[in-house]
Amino acid sequence: MSIETGEKKTVKKAILVVSFGTTYLETLRLTIESIENKIKDRLPEYEVRRAFTSRFVIKKLASRDGIQIDTEQQALEKLHAEGYSEVYIQPLHVVAGEEYDKVKRLVAHYAHAGMFDRLKLGRPLLYYMGQEDQPDDYLAAIQAVTAELPKLGNEDAVVFMGHGGHHPANAAYAALQLKFEQAGFHRTFVYTVEGFPALEHVIEKLNGNQVKKVLLIPFMLVAGDHVQNDMAGLDDDSAKSQLQKAGLHVEVYLRGLGENSLIQELYVQHLQDAISQPSGHKQH
Repeated sequence: MSIETGEKKTVKKAILVVSFGTTYLETLRLTIESIENKIKDRLPEYEVRRAFTSRFVIKKLASRDGIQIDTEQQALEKLHAEGYSEVYIQPLHVVAGEEYDKVKRLVAHYAHAGMFDRLKLGRPLLYYMGQEDQPDDYLAAIQAVTAELPKLGNEDAVVFMGHGGHHPANAAYAALQLKFEQAGFHRTFVYTVEGFPALEHVIEKLNGNQVKKVLLIPFMLVAGDHVQNDMAGLDDDSAKSQLQKAGLHVEVYLRGLGENSLIQELYVQHLQDAISQPSGHKQH
């Protein structure tokens, strides 16, 4: 005779925090780890795991430091094997570009295969633009980054460096420039390392606005290779060198977006939005 215990089966729930990753351990601690810790504090009932989408970064950390980081696929396989039935993935990407697509495709595959009872993907930092009752992620990010800026003088300007690339999502940086202007930040400019807008275009604007001093800031999650070399490096082709060559006084800000507590809050909010989505809601 079986005895009904009345005990309810515990649902195992996890959050997977996915980023491109970085080989710079200090910025890893200050950005990615800080966001993970904020998620753990805010959502203690979830197991929080880490994954990187960059195979190069994973390989380098393993060979140089003996640090093992899962790919997005390995992390999901482990969660499935360990019996997690509810999984929420929060990307720490800035735009919905190539790396985000990589995660999105994987989520679609696992969702189609029915590997988890509930599998949801959060959105990157810049996604919605405030239309049709959706939040304005751009304005929220602008408010977060400008809250940390010093007061600018009449001949000062801010230049943000984004990553950029060939992916159509690169258009987010041009949209960000427009959003800065709409929000009243007329001496704030955005350029990308590998796409549009280009730094030369920004230098033209700086000269046109009679700017003398520039605060150069990364619009990237971590202050890694691009920030240390492409932005702040000593080579002639770094952004700092090119701005100085154009006759501008340059101050460099070596902090990734992930160090900004308000940006951290936005990622947590995007995750909470994904968790609160109704089950039938279409995946991003």
